[in-house]
Amino acid sequence: MSTNRDELINKFYSSFQKLDYNGMNSCYADDIVFFDPVFGLLNGNEARSMWEMLCKNAKDFSLTYDNIQHLDDEYSTCDWVATYTFSKTGKRVVNKIKANMRFADGKIAEHSDAFSLHKWSSQALGFSGWLLGWNSFFQRKIKNGAKKNLLRFMEAGRS
Repeated sequence: MSTNRDELINKFYSSFQKLDYNGMNSCYADDIVFFDPVFGLLNGNEARSMWEMLCKNAKDFSLTYDNIQHLDDEYSTCDWVATYTFSKTGKRVVNKIKANMRFADGKIAEHSDAFSLHKWSSQALGFSGWLLGWNSFFQRKIKNGAKKNLLRFMEAGRS
């Protein structure tokens, strides 16, 4: 079973390296549940649309991943680092992330990415992110903006 999980994890992140959201999304179960500190909880098409939006909008993007570990019969983790230019500010971001995944029926059924929103906002937003990025009001503003962008992207109709 861990061999299939290795293949799925490798396919997911190697597709991400190529900004191939279709390849990434093919690793997900239809009813995927995703969570991260910026977008919050996303289900199904929201999660798939998020990856499409991120891939289509990526600038100066690179990704590495390693340290794949299988915790038990269902759960695996890995570390990945995304390096890119944040389009809103033009600032360089190096985001170090811990992925947690649950597998069911040969697909990724649950996926959560953990990283410091304060560290991310310090890089992406500069001084204001460094100064206020720990603040829950400021973090909520970041999350609300990301969710609005995703909903706008979905409403505009993906290609």
